[in-house]
Amino acid sequence: MSEPIDATAPDSARGWNFADLWEVIAGQLGDALAQQQSDRQISWAEMNRRANGVAQALLDTPNVAEQDKIAQYLYNCPEYLESTFAAFKAGFATVNTNYRYAADELVYLWDNGDVTAVVFHGAFVDQIEAIRHRVPRISTWLWVDDASGHCPEWATPYETAAASGTEVNVAGPWGRSGDHLMLLYTGGTTGMPKGVMWRQDDLFGVLDANNRKRMPPEQDLNAIEERVSRPGPRNMPGAPLMHGTGLFNAISNLMVGGSITTMTGRHFDPAEFLDTVQQYGVNSTSIVGDAFAKPILRALDAEPDRWDISSLRVIVSSGVMWSKESKDGLLRHNDRLIMVDALGSSEAIGMATNTTTSESGGKTAKFELGPNTRVITDEGTDVVPGSGELGRVAQRGRTPVGYYKDDAKSAQTFVTIDGDRYSIPGDYATVEADGTVTLLGRGSQCINTGGEKVYPEEVEECLKLHPSVADAAVVGLPDDKWGEAINALVEPHAHATIDATELRNHVKAHLAAYKAPKAVFTIDSVSRAANGKLDYKDLKRIATDRAAEQTP
Repeated sequence: MSEPIDATAPDSARGWNFADLWEVIAGQLGDALAQQQSDRQISWAEMNRRANGVAQALLDTPNVAEQDKIAQYLYNCPEYLESTFAAFKAGFATVNTNYRYAADELVYLWDNGDVTAVVFHGAFVDQIEAIRHRVPRISTWLWVDDASGHCPEWATPYETAAASGTEVNVAGPWGRSGDHLMLLYTGGTTGMPKGVMWRQDDLFGVLDANNRKRMPPEQDLNAIEERVSRPGPRNMPGAPLMHGTGLFNAISNLMVGGSITTMTGRHFDPAEFLDTVQQYGVNSTSIVGDAFAKPILRALDAEPDRWDISSLRVIVSSGVMWSKESKDGLLRHNDRLIMVDALGSSEAIGMATNTTTSESGGKTAKFELGPNTRVITDEGTDVVPGSGELGRVAQRGRTPVGYYKDDAKSAQTFVTIDGDRYSIPGDYATVEADGTVTLLGRGSQCINTGGEKVYPEEVEECLKLHPSVADAAVVGLPDDKWGEAINALVEPHAHATIDATELRNHVKAHLAAYKAPKAVFTIDSVSRAANGKLDYKDLKRIATDRAAEQTP
């Protein structure tokens, strides 16, 4: 058994480490609420004890080493953040796992990530049983009881480890460092998932940037005690913790001594979301654009007197466009809301923001650039405001180390310009005359039609403004005349009828005519993932099949 060390001893040289931070907060706040799910409540002191138990169980595994990789194969639950705390205590790196992945994707992720331990919900036992022999590096399986069955013989109950924890803070023999990593695997829009490597010190600095009372650049545990003198806000991740939007927003709230409330449902349900806000007095939440905002708004509009959401003050969104219409609609139900639309990604957090209040009114895809953000041309020069020129959004300062075990893709995304290192994930935008930025979308999905570049998200947002359209996806298909032709897959509202000509004219009324889809196909669902993103590869296959059916 490894010997506990005094991991909270001040050591500014090692940089900010989340385990150090949360241990101090646990000592400060004690019995104050840290996590809640339904009637289950966990105090800061209890979360710290339980994380100590899990950290020690991980350290007691034979042949462990500094920065071993711990995968989290979990729905939203208290164990997600608790196991994150435990891994950071022990000096290990966490690896998020998309619970929608099929067998081959799981094997790729865990093999590519060099995972040695997995914390998983019981609901995933069958999926793991089918692939365990293909991931021999994994020696530790911690089973989280979700009432779906019994713990398999090859796993250890997570609760056994958590319940063994004490107040003595645990750390590995190598101690802790701001250089210790969090790996955030992102599917992106092309290729296999890539593990974005965030140093904890850098991630801390980026997430702390929006706090009113910021921490010093070097770790100073006394500064934490001064900042966290009382419990912070109550946050509820509407988005999955397995993705950056939900996870980073939750971590930010824990950084100020707040608490995290998670829903029990396995799929986003706007009624459960609103019930939870009302029942537990949720103050802030994270969503993924209109993929979440529109269902919430429909529920509120259908039953305007059912929910009291006056406790909710801040909604943060990232990852998918959030329309002006949805923002304005939410303000009708709570005029005290502050809605923060953040332009960012796993590779670049907080590149630009758009804040909406009842005074300012909403905007779609319009952002104010952050102090370390530029929009640059392919030649590396700044886009001139008002020129209409396209550029890529680039962020310098605290950025990821790179992609795990992928130097080639790291070199493409993380580049040096004029002596500064930038993260350029691939988001294209224009800069308006007033300096605001209009987001167009990812370049990897750009459609080249007749020599013009069209970004699917722009057309999708326009289509969704039509009253018959619940959701939409736009893809480019090969075309003899245009090079690529714009094709729209449209998910109608219940009982609505899709008129292709009407939709094309609708797009032409809002955008340049060449951006209107040449073909419109009705589809039951565009099947957005839990993070609100679309599987363009599969959607292109569907559009190809539908187009072939119509070819004489």
